[in-house]
Amino acid sequence: MRPILMKGHERPLTFLKYNRDGDLLFSCAKDHTPTVWFADNGERLGTYRGHNGAVWTCDVSRDSMRLITGSADQTVKLWNVQKGTQLYTFNFGSPARSVEFAIGDKLAVITTDPFMELTSAIHVKRIAGDSTEQTEESVLVIKGPQGRINRAVWGPLNRTIISAGEDAVIRIWDSETGKLLKESDKESGHKKTITSLTKAADGSHFLSGSLDKSAKLWDTRTLTLIKTYSTERPVNAVAMSPLLDHVVLGGGQDASAVTTTDHRAGKFEAKFYEKILQEEIGGVKGHFGPINALAFNPDGKSFSSGGEDGYVRLHHFDPDYFNIKI
Repeated sequence: MRPILMKGHERPLTFLKYNRDGDLLFSCAKDHTPTVWFADNGERLGTYRGHNGAVWTCDVSRDSMRLITGSADQTVKLWNVQKGTQLYTFNFGSPARSVEFAIGDKLAVITTDPFMELTSAIHVKRIAGDSTEQTEESVLVIKGPQGRINRAVWGPLNRTIISAGEDAVIRIWDSETGKLLKESDKESGHKKTITSLTKAADGSHFLSGSLDKSAKLWDTRTLTLIKTYSTERPVNAVAMSPLLDHVVLGGGQDASAVTTTDHRAGKFEAKFYEKILQEEIGGVKGHFGPINALAFNPDGKSFSSGGEDGYVRLHHFDPDYFNIKI
């Protein structure tokens, strides 16, 4: 499996997202410019210029026409994917950490960080079909969780919002009223900051990754813990194969914790686990530093990883991968 190395960012990667068709890959990094690539050969299509801070997150609409990005510059921007032009800017009083379009692309959920006197919050914005009619107002604002909310995603049929972050608790909120419906159990839940959260293709379950060196699989409706995958290092990113029962974890120590004498640099591999049996089945090495972002192509035939080293690595699976037996 020879990876394609994509060097388009000057700073560490923060997030990766494929469009629904799986032919485009969007990458976000700390260098202010989200980038779009062809997902088959890693050719760079273009960049989206306009943010003045690290870009933490992005999502792309179902029809691949619009991109939404959240940045440390306290804005969330809507872009025309093909032209690279800005369609609208939402202004917040604090950095935007996570964004996701709802099913149907008529709403977006955005989380903002604690900043100065402001606490972290989850905002729901209505997304207008025509960007000239777009407004700044929020349909719903939820406050409450302590610390930063690192991810917020939509639950089934857009009826709920699932959030997770620094306080290590996963919460499910009613997306209409903002009422708290469920919280993950302290005993079975994560013990440290939850860094990442990704949903299964059918939305029935989701995977969370945490600095407590584990990833956990949850039922989306009941918030029942289904599986736990344990590893030797903090987990920064998680992904699930849409094709096989495989989950991938990426991470590594914080750059400050890595000594120059640490020759086990292979620690920065993407580790594959069997989803049901919770057993490690393999790893993909390559990054010179922690992995911060992982994404699976919707066809399940390739995946990409983004690292602290500024590279995006695109891996197309060998035929052998599809015949792994446990």
